[in-house]
Amino acid sequence: MIENKLMKTILAPCVSEKSTKVQVDRQYVFKVSNKAKKGDIARAIKLLFEVDVEEVRTCNVKGKKRNFKNIAGKRQDWKKAYVTVKEGQAINLGGA
Repeated sequence: MIENKLMKTILAPCVSEKSTKVQVDRQYVFKVSNKAKKGDIARAIKLLFEVDVEEVRTCNVKGKKRNFKNIAGKRQDWKKAYVTVKEGQAINLGGA
């Protein structure tokens, strides 16, 4: 049951210019569940990618305000995690 909870913690990798720049420093960026804690994120990364996690930093991203045909709306808030892995280890986010 605990593994099922950990598998739902990591939602998707974030691929952007900034996230590819920080990969040089052994950091990887993931979209995570809003209720995820740093310890849960570290355990989930270790379970999924079989790497040792050195540090986890999180930040809450506020959803953008958008209009659709004069109806005001807002995208959902989400949580982002920066995961640093130990020296000499890497996470392969590409399919190859």
